[in-house]
Amino acid sequence: MNKRLSIAALLLAVPLLYLLAWPVPIDPVSWQAPEDRGLVDPFEVNDRLQYARGISIDAFTGPEDATVGVDGNIYATTSSGHVIQVRNRQVREFSNPGGRPLGIETDRDGTLVVANALVGLQRIDRAGNVTTLLRSIGGKPAYDVNNLAIGPDGIIYFSVSSSKFSAAQYTGTYEASLLDIMEHGGNGRVYSFDPESGHVKVLLEGLNYANGVAISSDGRFLVVSETGLYRVSKYWLSGDKKGTSEVLLDNLPGFPDNLKSGANGRFWLGLAAPRNHLLDRLSDKPFLRKVVQRLPAAMRPSAIPSSHVIAFDGDGVVLENLHDLDARFPTLTGVLETRRALYLTTLFGNQLPRIDKRDL
Repeated sequence: MNKRLSIAALLLAVPLLYLLAWPVPIDPVSWQAPEDRGLVDPFEVNDRLQYARGISIDAFTGPEDATVGVDGNIYATTSSGHVIQVRNRQVREFSNPGGRPLGIETDRDGTLVVANALVGLQRIDRAGNVTTLLRSIGGKPAYDVNNLAIGPDGIIYFSVSSSKFSAAQYTGTYEASLLDIMEHGGNGRVYSFDPESGHVKVLLEGLNYANGVAISSDGRFLVVSETGLYRVSKYWLSGDKKGTSEVLLDNLPGFPDNLKSGANGRFWLGLAAPRNHLLDRLSDKPFLRKVVQRLPAAMRPSAIPSSHVIAFDGDGVVLENLHDLDARFPTLTGVLETRRALYLTTLFGNQLPRIDKRDL
């Protein structure tokens, strides 16, 4: 009997010891998540994305971000490392910068600038040839570069989501983001980069998973999303407030992802997934967050399928709120607005959703 009890105690002690003491890569920081108000005004659930239709991108997946080229065609980054061209719903490979290209913008000279999480900043000319603009920052690889915006003067503003959890080390951008958000260690930054001089400058630091970056049409300010804090901030590039920042949207009902400048001075934001109640409840319990991190991946917080994007102005007034009740295209990262349509970029899947503005 005593031997059986000893064996039973050992069998219980081993998993308990694992849950309490096994090393994990995160060192959680205590914070207080704001109370989740849910999908209330101005974020109420609706079916305004019901008419969105997917453009098949064939063998490519994960069209994370997109831009309109000087030729009027759509160019999108994909998880396979390719940049694709979409022309009248016909898709072809345009360039292969490798790594994991995320953000993409069209520069003044017609070239494309790409934020690549495994490489840094890259430029793609109109023939599809790739050169690297920025491979390192302060002597360290420029990993986890995520989103970018280009100013009227050619300065490139970009986010580094996490200086600690890189996609290169943790098998992918999604996996690295889960670790950074679980830790909440303020590992994110936003930089400016002058491609002419090569000068790099830190604009914002201590961000919790720095993600989307967009610039106002007059170049006076940036808007920046912090996925781990459910908020969007405004950073002044000129004027009396130059070099200062302020919260523009706070306590969002989901995890904010990419930002994109749209028509008439508005900005589009993808809410990649709704808030996670367990993650919020554990915000001020760092020890328990370590315990959760030791659980199997299927039991840890992850993105819940949903389809939700919003648009807002430079004062933080929400102008558009678009949902798909069926979440046919989940994990929407953002929106590319053209004169006639909205293109919905996504983290996963082999379709690029499009909705005609007349159907909104």
